[in-house]
Amino acid sequence: MMQNAANEKSRSKKWGWLVVMLIALSALAIVVIPALIIQPFKGQTARGVEISYLLKRWSPIVTLIAAASVLAFAVWLWRASRRWWSKALLIFPVFLVLLAAWFARQNHFEWMFNPIREVAYTGANAADFIEESDKVLAVEVNHDAVAFPVRQLAYHHVVNAVVGDTPLVATY
Repeated sequence: MMQNAANEKSRSKKWGWLVVMLIALSALAIVVIPALIIQPFKGQTARGVEISYLLKRWSPIVTLIAAASVLAFAVWLWRASRRWWSKALLIFPVFLVLLAAWFARQNHFEWMFNPIREVAYTGANAADFIEESDKVLAVEVNHDAVAFPVRQLAYHHVVNAVVGDTPLVATY
């Protein structure tokens, strides 16, 4: 009878560890997948962008629920464990889920597609960083014209500017 209770306790601890690891890895996946799908200089499909934004939208609440669940399971496993190393191993899933919860509240798309904060203009003759063969995105508003080098837009993807007293966002 006593052996049966010990086996049951051991089995429930194994299931507890499995649940903790699955929740922690799922929380990490919901924030990592959008970052893997949407990357600079990598082709994206409409479906991939849709999935990324869906996961990004749901990740704050999902990771919060995951963090609470993992912490509850970790407390239970901590109390049920007698070995110091099994208690120490609980740090790993707790760290993963807390990292995912923090990352879910960051705008990692902005990290990857860092917008140009301050636009500086110069005359075409003074723009020594532009080669004759470089492509530019030209905008004209109210007889005021600017040209944004595609090479810079390909990295930053977006620039906020004012052309002809009209605020605009140029993207590539």
